[in-house]
Amino acid sequence: MIAHRPGVDLFDGLPDTRPRTEILAEDAVVLRGLLNNEDKAVMQALDKLLAAAPLRHMFTQGGHRMSVAMSNCGRVGWVTDRSGYRYDPIDPETDRPWPALPDAFHDIARRAAAQAGFDNFAPDACLINVYEPGARMSLHQDKNEHDFAAPIVSVSLGLPVVFLFGGMQRNDRPRRCRLEHGDIAVWGGQSRLAYHGVSPLADGHHPITGRRRINLTFRKAL
Repeated sequence: MIAHRPGVDLFDGLPDTRPRTEILAEDAVVLRGLLNNEDKAVMQALDKLLAAAPLRHMFTQGGHRMSVAMSNCGRVGWVTDRSGYRYDPIDPETDRPWPALPDAFHDIARRAAAQAGFDNFAPDACLINVYEPGARMSLHQDKNEHDFAAPIVSVSLGLPVVFLFGGMQRNDRPRRCRLEHGDIAVWGGQSRLAYHGVSPLADGHHPITGRRRINLTFRKAL
């Protein structure tokens, strides 16, 4: 087995010898390939969601256009604009409630959380991020939720990406972890407020998503 060293992407150019469950940190794991048998059903559900709440590039409070296209489903959706970061039950683009969280999405999130050691996860929000080549997500904390007791469940679809998982301080050196189609990252407990992000997406083609990576992030926001 290849020894894991923080700050190193272990898998570029090497055979995939990864364990099915890989530990990132205390209370943080990657569940390898957990979604693979359900990916087409998820994509079909996603098409319907995005027809109701189209993707858009949001702006940060500082006025910077985000490189990742976003949408939401669930009781509330995560939004950002010059007013700041927040959850809102209404989609500001359509002035309608966000589409409901599909049962299949809910079941996937609960199963992944339970496998990672977090039972009874009840997500009420799913942030949909769509990356095209060059898009990235800078290191940040998920801290707009009302209660940090529930974990974060993050599902990867499409092109592979280097996931950055750091510590409690922004300047902590992050671990680099390659996420493939069907992998699900889960973190909570001692790692709930860990800084994390995504390196710029490399160009490529995936048979299901094309030149894109899609990330579904499930949260208990309320």
